[in-house]
Amino acid sequence: MQLQHATRSPLPSKLKGTALKKHTIVALVQDRPGVLSRVVGLIRRRGYNIESLAVGHSETPGVSRMTIVVEWEDVEQVVKQLYRLIEVLKVSDVSNDGIVEREMALMKIHAPSPKRPEIVALAEIFDAKIVDVGVTTMVIEMTGTPAKVQNFIDVIKPFGVKEMMRTGKIAMVRGPRGHNAEEFVEGNGHAAEKVSALN
Repeated sequence: MQLQHATRSPLPSKLKGTALKKHTIVALVQDRPGVLSRVVGLIRRRGYNIESLAVGHSETPGVSRMTIVVEWEDVEQVVKQLYRLIEVLKVSDVSNDGIVEREMALMKIHAPSPKRPEIVALAEIFDAKIVDVGVTTMVIEMTGTPAKVQNFIDVIKPFGVKEMMRTGKIAMVRGPRGHNAEEFVEGNGHAAEKVSALN
Protein backbone atom coordinates (compact mmCIF):
# COMPACT_ATOMS: atom_id res chain seq x y z
CA MET A 1 0.00 0.00 0.00
CA GLN A 2 1.21 3.49 -0.83
CA LEU A 3 0.83 6.91 0.73
CA GLN A 4 -2.51 8.51 -0.07
CA HIS A 5 -4.33 11.72 0.73
CA ALA A 6 -8.01 11.14 1.32
CA THR A 7 -10.84 13.38 0.16
CA ARG A 8 -12.96 15.13 2.73
CA SER A 9 -16.29 13.63 3.75
CA PRO A 10 -19.38 15.85 3.80
CA LEU A 11 -20.09 17.22 7.28
CA PRO A 12 -23.45 16.17 8.75
CA SER A 13 -25.91 19.08 8.90
CA LYS A 14 -26.32 18.76 12.68
CA LEU A 15 -22.62 19.55 13.16
CA LYS A 16 -22.25 22.39 10.64
CA GLY A 17 -20.92 25.46 12.38
CA THR A 18 -19.55 23.36 15.26
CA ALA A 19 -15.84 23.62 16.05
CA LEU A 20 -14.61 20.04 15.71
CA LYS A 21 -11.35 18.71 17.08
CA LYS A 22 -8.82 17.08 14.80
CA HIS A 23 -7.91 13.58 15.96
CA THR A 24 -4.86 11.63 14.78
CA ILE A 25 -5.43 7.87 14.64
CA VAL A 26 -2.59 5.39 14.06
CA ALA A 27 -3.52 1.88 12.93
CA LEU A 28 -1.61 -1.27 12.05
CA VAL A 29 -3.31 -3.34 9.34
CA GLN A 30 -2.55 -6.46 7.37
CA ASP A 31 -1.58 -6.05 3.70
CA ARG A 32 -4.64 -7.57 2.09
CA PRO A 33 -6.72 -6.53 -0.94
CA GLY A 34 -9.52 -4.15 -0.04
CA VAL A 35 -8.29 -3.24 3.45
CA LEU A 36 -7.97 0.47 2.68
CA SER A 37 -11.46 0.70 1.17
CA ARG A 38 -12.99 -1.13 4.16
CA VAL A 39 -11.29 1.18 6.66
CA VAL A 40 -12.33 4.31 4.76
CA GLY A 41 -15.84 2.98 4.22
CA LEU A 42 -16.32 2.26 7.91
CA ILE A 43 -15.21 5.76 8.90
CA ARG A 44 -17.30 7.52 6.27
CA ARG A 45 -20.42 5.48 7.06
CA ARG A 46 -20.31 6.87 10.59
CA GLY A 47 -20.18 10.40 9.18
CA TYR A 48 -16.63 11.23 10.28
CA ASN A 49 -14.86 13.88 8.24
CA ILE A 50 -11.57 12.43 6.94
CA GLU A 51 -9.06 15.23 6.50
CA SER A 52 -6.19 12.98 5.40
CA LEU A 53 -5.14 9.36 5.30
CA ALA A 54 -1.59 8.12 4.74
CA VAL A 55 -0.63 4.44 4.55
CA GLY A 56 2.64 2.66 3.85
CA HIS A 57 4.69 -0.42 4.70
CA SER A 58 5.78 -0.85 8.34
CA GLU A 59 8.92 -2.45 9.78
CA THR A 60 7.21 -5.87 9.58
CA PRO A 61 6.58 -7.58 6.21
CA GLY A 62 2.88 -7.95 5.50
CA VAL A 63 1.83 -5.15 7.87
CA SER A 64 1.15 -1.52 6.96
CA ARG A 65 0.84 1.51 9.20
CA MET A 66 -1.96 4.05 8.68
CA THR A 67 -2.20 7.59 9.94
CA ILE A 68 -5.75 8.94 9.74
CA VAL A 69 -6.70 12.50 10.60
CA VAL A 70 -10.41 12.98 11.28
CA GLU A 71 -12.47 15.93 12.47
CA TRP A 72 -15.01 15.07 15.15
CA GLU A 73 -15.84 15.72 18.77
CA ASP A 74 -14.95 12.18 19.89
CA VAL A 75 -13.47 9.23 17.94
CA GLU A 76 -13.77 6.51 20.59
CA GLN A 77 -16.53 4.74 18.66
CA VAL A 78 -14.67 4.72 15.36
CA VAL A 79 -11.61 3.25 17.09
CA LYS A 80 -13.77 0.45 18.51
CA GLN A 81 -15.40 -0.16 15.14
CA LEU A 82 -12.03 -0.36 13.37
CA TYR A 83 -11.01 -3.09 15.81
CA ARG A 84 -13.85 -5.22 14.45
CA LEU A 85 -12.21 -5.44 11.03
CA ILE A 86 -10.27 -8.73 10.92
CA GLU A 87 -7.30 -7.10 9.13
CA VAL A 88 -6.84 -4.40 11.80
CA LEU A 89 -4.18 -5.34 14.35
CA LYS A 90 -3.94 -2.20 16.49
CA VAL A 91 -5.67 1.19 16.62
CA SER A 92 -4.82 4.19 18.81
CA ASP A 93 -5.98 7.79 19.04
CA VAL A 94 -2.64 9.56 19.61
CA SER A 95 -4.03 13.09 19.51
CA ASN A 96 -3.03 13.81 23.11
CA ASP A 97 0.28 11.91 23.03
CA GLY A 98 3.71 13.29 22.32
CA ILE A 99 4.18 12.53 18.63
CA VAL A 100 6.52 13.28 15.77
CA GLU A 101 4.41 14.37 12.80
CA ARG A 102 5.46 15.02 9.22
CA GLU A 103 3.90 15.71 5.85
CA MET A 104 5.36 16.06 2.37
CA ALA A 105 4.10 18.21 -0.47
CA LEU A 106 5.20 18.48 -4.10
CA MET A 107 4.38 21.78 -5.82
CA LYS A 108 4.90 22.87 -9.40
CA ILE A 109 5.35 26.64 -9.28
CA HIS A 110 5.09 29.17 -12.10
CA ALA A 111 8.68 30.40 -12.12
CA PRO A 112 9.78 32.73 -14.93
CA SER A 113 13.45 33.71 -14.78
CA PRO A 114 12.97 37.09 -13.00
CA LYS A 115 11.07 35.40 -10.14
CA ARG A 116 13.40 32.45 -9.55
CA PRO A 117 15.84 34.07 -7.09
CA GLU A 118 12.94 34.99 -4.79
CA ILE A 119 11.43 31.51 -5.04
CA VAL A 120 14.81 29.88 -4.28
CA ALA A 121 15.28 32.18 -1.26
CA LEU A 122 11.86 31.24 0.15
CA ALA A 123 12.57 27.55 -0.39
CA GLU A 124 15.83 27.86 1.55
CA ILE A 125 14.12 29.61 4.46
CA PHE A 126 11.67 26.71 4.80
CA ASP A 127 14.30 24.00 4.12
CA ALA A 128 12.38 22.99 0.99
CA LYS A 129 14.12 21.32 -1.97
CA ILE A 130 13.94 22.27 -5.63
CA VAL A 131 13.71 18.89 -7.38
CA ASP A 132 13.02 19.98 -10.97
CA VAL A 133 13.49 23.08 -13.09
CA GLY A 134 11.67 23.66 -16.36
CA VAL A 135 11.58 26.55 -18.81
CA THR A 136 8.92 28.42 -16.82
CA THR A 137 8.32 26.12 -13.84
CA MET A 138 10.00 24.72 -10.75
CA VAL A 139 8.97 21.66 -8.74
CA ILE A 140 9.54 22.05 -5.00
CA GLU A 141 9.51 19.34 -2.36
CA MET A 142 8.49 20.51 1.10
CA THR A 143 8.69 18.22 4.14
CA GLY A 144 7.86 19.24 7.70
CA THR A 145 5.05 19.43 10.20
CA PRO A 146 1.64 19.94 8.58
CA ALA A 147 1.61 23.51 9.92
CA LYS A 148 5.00 24.29 8.38
CA VAL A 149 3.96 22.79 5.05
CA GLN A 150 0.81 24.92 5.05
CA ASN A 151 2.82 28.05 5.91
CA PHE A 152 5.13 27.42 2.96
CA ILE A 153 2.16 26.90 0.63
CA ASP A 154 0.67 30.20 1.81
CA VAL A 155 3.83 32.18 1.04
CA ILE A 156 4.57 30.47 -2.28
CA LYS A 157 0.99 30.59 -3.60
CA PRO A 158 1.20 34.18 -4.95
CA PHE A 159 3.78 33.02 -7.52
CA GLY A 160 1.20 30.64 -8.99
CA VAL A 161 0.82 27.00 -8.00
CA LYS A 162 0.20 25.02 -11.21
CA GLU A 163 0.02 21.58 -9.51
CA MET A 164 0.23 20.33 -5.93
CA MET A 165 0.11 16.99 -4.13
CA ARG A 166 0.18 16.50 -0.35
CA THR A 167 0.72 13.12 1.28
CA GLY A 168 -1.30 13.82 4.41
CA LYS A 169 0.14 13.60 7.91
CA ILE A 170 2.16 10.64 9.16
CA ALA A 171 2.77 10.32 12.89
CA MET A 172 4.81 8.29 15.36
CA VAL A 173 4.64 8.33 19.17
CA ARG A 174 7.77 9.64 20.85
CA GLY A 175 9.86 7.53 23.23
CA PRO A 176 9.78 3.78 23.93
CA ARG A 177 5.99 3.49 23.83
CA GLY A 178 4.64 2.96 20.34
CA HIS A 179 3.15 0.50 17.86
CA ASN A 180 5.72 -2.16 17.01
CA ALA A 181 4.00 -4.34 14.42
CA GLU A 182 5.60 -7.62 15.51
CA GLU A 183 3.97 -7.34 18.95
CA PHE A 184 0.50 -7.52 17.42
CA VAL A 185 0.94 -10.15 14.71
CA GLU A 186 -0.54 -13.51 15.65
CA GLY A 187 -1.82 -16.49 13.75
CA ASN A 188 -5.34 -15.08 13.49
CA GLY A 189 -4.10 -11.60 12.62
CA HIS A 190 -5.45 -9.94 15.75
CA ALA A 191 -3.72 -8.36 18.70
CA ALA A 192 -4.13 -10.19 22.01
CA GLU A 193 -5.43 -7.06 23.73
CA LYS A 194 -8.29 -6.64 21.28
CA VAL A 195 -10.54 -9.07 23.10
CA SER A 196 -10.64 -6.91 26.22
CA ALA A 197 -10.99 -3.74 24.14
CA LEU A 198 -14.22 -5.03 22.62
CA ASN A 199 -15.82 -6.31 25.83
